[in-house]
Amino acid sequence: MIDFEAYHRETLPGRLTSDAVCTAVPLLRRVGSLAIRLREGGAWTYAAGEGGLELRPGEDADTVVEVDHETWCGIVRELEAPAGLLYAGRVKCVRGTAINLVNAEPALRALYNDRPVYDPRSMDLRDRRGAPLDPESTFSAESDPEEMAHFLRTAGYLFVRDVFSQDEVAYFLAEASELHGEAVKGDKLSWWGKNEAGEEVLCRVTRAGAKPHLASIPEDPRLLRFKDLADVELASRRRTGEESISIIWKIPEMTEGLADIPWHRDCGMGGHAAMCPVLIASVFLTEATPETGELEMLPGSWQSGCGPIDPNHPQAPKGAHFHAHPGDVSLHYGDTMHAAPPPRPGLAGYRVSAVTGYARPGAHHHRGEKNYNVVLHSREDGQVENLEKVARRA
Repeated sequence: MIDFEAYHRETLPGRLTSDAVCTAVPLLRRVGSLAIRLREGGAWTYAAGEGGLELRPGEDADTVVEVDHETWCGIVRELEAPAGLLYAGRVKCVRGTAINLVNAEPALRALYNDRPVYDPRSMDLRDRRGAPLDPESTFSAESDPEEMAHFLRTAGYLFVRDVFSQDEVAYFLAEASELHGEAVKGDKLSWWGKNEAGEEVLCRVTRAGAKPHLASIPEDPRLLRFKDLADVELASRRRTGEESISIIWKIPEMTEGLADIPWHRDCGMGGHAAMCPVLIASVFLTEATPETGELEMLPGSWQSGCGPIDPNHPQAPKGAHFHAHPGDVSLHYGDTMHAAPPPRPGLAGYRVSAVTGYARPGAHHHRGEKNYNVVLHSREDGQVENLEKVARRA
């Protein structure tokens, strides 16, 4: 256990002038001051002052949240994440709004872990020859592995054309259709939401490994070759079992659930220090465009701390877009900020993709649970609630 008082009085003051912490000051100025209070006693306030980030004992802050000592230690060690804690009901908001703990997370990571807050203006991404990196570059299975590895290392993602044949995609789609028909609300193996008409709609199934063709994807030699482009050894997160792969369906006009996911990272529910780096592979089974529901990536964001981003803000960073065809594959590190914005209504079809992942051998949930997304399945009807709605109850 980390001593709460000694950490704030002796350890953190020496970090306040670091480059990473300096990047957190504008964020805290926008979010407002935040106090963390321990259930066992003691509180400290984090605030943006004229001279930089300030630490003050007590809870004189715009937002005050209460957690237990073990949970706070998990935040410091990047094992716990505010979003996952809110879904799990492990945060009590004493003053202000609990969502500000999520908003302030990049500032806490900067202070606790010397991880700078993401700023696209400070990104200087270069290709192997030293020229500015084109963040929307695409590759093929025949591309130079060194070029691909450098792009993945620099941008945090990789887009590869024509990996799977159309015959293979047809088999995958047929099995995805079977999974759609087999999904049951509340089975904790499927994600549901509601559309504008109030209808319950299936958005994701996590048991695609139950189908033979889909089950072959995580160990497909082509994906394993791409996985090996990472700088660390990675293996399939679940070599066996139904939950080795998921199917995602993009649906228009959703009003509830996690169908249209804003800018986020895949370790946003927790477990960064226990699991990352994680490499997520998406196999596109239908066309993906801004109209049908694409994936967007923030170049270089995987080595920074990122919080919620309002895509409609005039200064919001612009993501990299890819027009994906059936059989194409995208890969991204779990830390890479990415988004799945809503598709346009009225079309005949929308994006369907199969998703699997690779992590360090032996990586596991630090609390012994099945995975970090378990906290999303708290409702018997299978609905995955919007985080802001959950935060209002904290």
